[in-house]
Amino acid sequence: LSIARAILRNPPILILDEATSALDTESEKLVQEALTRLMAARTSLVIAHRLSTVRHADEIIVLQHGRIVERGTHDELLRRAGGLYQRLSQLQTNAALA
Repeated sequence: LSIARAILRNPPILILDEATSALDTESEKLVQEALTRLMAARTSLVIAHRLSTVRHADEIIVLQHGRIVERGTHDELLRRAGGLYQRLSQLQTNAALA
């Protein structure tokens, strides 16, 4: 519902806090496609635990205990051996396959 309100308001800055966390994988994909279109041509701040939600972001900032521990694109962060983002990605991928 809050996503629909954001779309109707067409704001210049969009802040999404766990916008897809309550959705199943299939619904998340559909909503994410709509959000990608909505976020085009505007500043967007997306807060998420699901990495699939932020994988196409221009820049990802990884926080741990309230501090920035990594920043970069999805691909850059995945290439950092032993990095937190890489570990979270592996955990989420393994959970999806289980």
